[in-house]
Amino acid sequence: MASKGLRSDSQGVAPGVRAPGAQSAQAAGGRQAKTAEDGRVLRGVGEGRPAQSDFAIASSDHEDPVDRLHFFVPAGWGLMTGCMACVLAVMAILSASLPSLLSAGLVAGSFAICAMAPRLSRFEQGLGPSGWQRYPLMLFAIALPMVLLGVACVRWTNRVDALDWQVTASGFVIIILLASALLEGRLTSMIAATMGLWGGAWIISGSLGSLILLSAGTVMGLYFAIRHARRAMTESERLSERLREQRRAEDLLNEYEQTGQGWFWETDRRGQLTYVSPRIAKLLRQPVEDLVGRPFNNLFQLEGHEGENERTLVFHISTRSSFRDLSVRAATGEGEERWWAISGRPVLDQFNNFMGFRGSGTDLTETRKSQQHVTQLARFDSLTKLANRFQMAEWLDKILNAPRIESRACAVFLLDLDRFKQVNDTMGHPAGDALLRQVADRLRTTVGRHGKVGRLGGDEFQVILPGHHLPEGLANLARRIIENLSQPYSIEGSRVIIGASVGISVCPENGTTSEEIIRNADLALYAAKGGGRGRHHFYDDDLHSDAKERQQLEQDLRDAIAENALELYYQPQVRTTTERIAGFEALLRWKHPRHGYMSPARFIPVAEETGLVSQIGEWALRTACRDLARWPEEVRVAVNVSPLQFANPALPAIVTSAIASAGIDPARLELEITESVFLGDDKSTEAMFASLKGIGVRLALDDFGTGYSSLGYLKKAPFDKIKIDQSFVRGATIKGSRNGAIISSIVSLAEALGMETTAEGVETLDELDLVRMLGCSHVQGYIYERPLSLEVANARIEEGLDAVAQGPRSARAPRQTMLRKVVLEHGEQVYHGTIRNISQSGAMIEGLWNVPVETPFDIHLARGYVMQAVSRWSHEDRMGVEFARPLELDGNGSVVFTPPKAPSETNPVSQLRKAG
Repeated sequence: MASKGLRSDSQGVAPGVRAPGAQSAQAAGGRQAKTAEDGRVLRGVGEGRPAQSDFAIASSDHEDPVDRLHFFVPAGWGLMTGCMACVLAVMAILSASLPSLLSAGLVAGSFAICAMAPRLSRFEQGLGPSGWQRYPLMLFAIALPMVLLGVACVRWTNRVDALDWQVTASGFVIIILLASALLEGRLTSMIAATMGLWGGAWIISGSLGSLILLSAGTVMGLYFAIRHARRAMTESERLSERLREQRRAEDLLNEYEQTGQGWFWETDRRGQLTYVSPRIAKLLRQPVEDLVGRPFNNLFQLEGHEGENERTLVFHISTRSSFRDLSVRAATGEGEERWWAISGRPVLDQFNNFMGFRGSGTDLTETRKSQQHVTQLARFDSLTKLANRFQMAEWLDKILNAPRIESRACAVFLLDLDRFKQVNDTMGHPAGDALLRQVADRLRTTVGRHGKVGRLGGDEFQVILPGHHLPEGLANLARRIIENLSQPYSIEGSRVIIGASVGISVCPENGTTSEEIIRNADLALYAAKGGGRGRHHFYDDDLHSDAKERQQLEQDLRDAIAENALELYYQPQVRTTTERIAGFEALLRWKHPRHGYMSPARFIPVAEETGLVSQIGEWALRTACRDLARWPEEVRVAVNVSPLQFANPALPAIVTSAIASAGIDPARLELEITESVFLGDDKSTEAMFASLKGIGVRLALDDFGTGYSSLGYLKKAPFDKIKIDQSFVRGATIKGSRNGAIISSIVSLAEALGMETTAEGVETLDELDLVRMLGCSHVQGYIYERPLSLEVANARIEEGLDAVAQGPRSARAPRQTMLRKVVLEHGEQVYHGTIRNISQSGAMIEGLWNVPVETPFDIHLARGYVMQAVSRWSHEDRMGVEFARPLELDGNGSVVFTPPKAPSETNPVSQLRKAG
């Protein structure tokens, strides 16, 4: 039986769960610990009194009611024999008659069954708390005797006229009341007894109406019995679980006390000890019996130690208030000090009468011994002797929590060293440590007395400047810091040059808590590093939005990888001599569930920063190989390999597995690798190239000329192809451009090394003619095809591999990117827009929604300078316009926003232009 024999107080808590340490005292001292003065057992804090959660409550024990659910036949049911005999005797006296022989036999049977109750009860317990046999047993032991009694009484009443039905009904009521008392609240058994008694009466003289009432009563009784059973089951489980929890808590407290991790104490209302852990008695070198009954304060040396905690202890004891972790010196009498941290709370009884204190304590001796030394180590950086992260945070909190609001202003700089990792990697960590010490000295000298300098860890530093500061002054200090830290260093006889990036946030403009200030400074630092490093950046609200957007983008990208939502598109690479498709470059595409197709330039950096690029790259490699297996043997596929993938020693195994799974010739797979891989270890790089070439795949050098400046790697790297970046193709046909000469040099270099060349980003016929004339072996760009989905690429291959160049003869006029407010007039309507980019012949304007094509406008480019234009296309809030006549250009090729007849008028907004 799950909960039979459980004891509980009025709140359902099992007794025997002592106050902390009570049983330990009995075990260690060989005697029962004293209770509170009124003799009642003290329970846990706040049980049954949620309104007084700061106090413990005193309560006496109560017997837990026997579980009424699991067993139906009580051992005391045998007493029903005597009860029924008394009722029958009264009926015989009142009627001056005796029951017939048959009725007497029925009564005797009823008595016999009830007399068997003790045995039947033990038999039921042997069946277990959930055996179905308990229900037939209940009908036999409870219902059947009542049925026999009911039949006998009704037969007796019908036979003897002197026996009134009122007497019989009253007897039935008395019998039912006595049965309910003997069944001790077992609702199911009580219903069975009641229905059995009245059912027996109905058998002899029942009517249809009485049958209906009896049936309705039975149904209602069963309904309430089932509800009662469910509640009883829930209560039984709750009590059992609570008992297990309290026993577990008691074991844990015993373990806590006996292992010396802590100790417990208890006092009466006069402040005298009623219990203390034996371990404390041993430390004080006194028997537990001598300590019990003494004042609690005698455990400590309060005289001569007028510290704040000692006075606080006396205060709490006298005012009967709770206290926690108060440091006090133990009255050990030893030369060496011993300190304890004690906690306690007052105990109230159910009438809110103060009963005393109860609490615990822990040893603080070793902690206090090393506290000063640890504090010193915890507040300064051991390498640079600057304040560490903890002390800087403490100092910032002190400023932000100043009593006067005007004293809470400050500025925070977060600094990150640029190219410091290269020093560690090339010269070793000792050289890196020496560099950090020199950086700390320069930073301390630069900031001087204006603020506090600290090292947060690694190559991260922090500067806190208290008080109000103008942005110009903060910018000047940031520039001086960057300039000073960027000067050459002498490390182990070598000349080392690094840089620094600075993020700045200001209180209260950028936040009023340390978390906000540091977070915003970190966002500003991230923006400074993203803007090219070696610069400073003030926090702006847009940075927080960008960070949240990036975080969301990272989560969406993880979901896309998990849901296989990424796609590969294939852009043809055409051989210039035959104008046939020689292969495809696999390009990653992602259709965002909310933003649609997203540029790889937006999500690939997120993948590289979060380490997802390796997972994406392996997926792309396997997918491209699988698609390639269905294409003609003469077609190759090129897959980009990120520097993180290239640095993975498992890359050759991954490539081999992808080729083997697809069943393709390794020579049909081309891996495109950027120049940035040569910034790492030369030996590991050479080993990786050798492993990849050993597999038999082709290697292509991607974005040649845009990254690593040295050409020395071409002597060793076994590339099969050099891809000319589209930045060299763009504008190569413009008169005076040097891009053509660069392309020609790259082609000559590749031919000398036995490599092919691919010109990327070819979009116009004149660009195609140029790269073909300069000797490029392959062309890739919109002039032949845009990137194709797998289905479209399959269909394109089925049509044949011949490629036809289609596109404009020449590129449109060079465009300048800008943000310039303009006014547009259409008839009598006036609109405001923003020019996003502009050329001699037209511009893209933002701010007007769904403008019809061929709509004429008068555009006010500057004061007194109005240009007529016509809309050529429109999409949402953007439109492209074509000017009625070309705009003037200055000597640098930039658009001039002044009327042709008034060149002296200069618009200062032109300083905002950024060359496209």
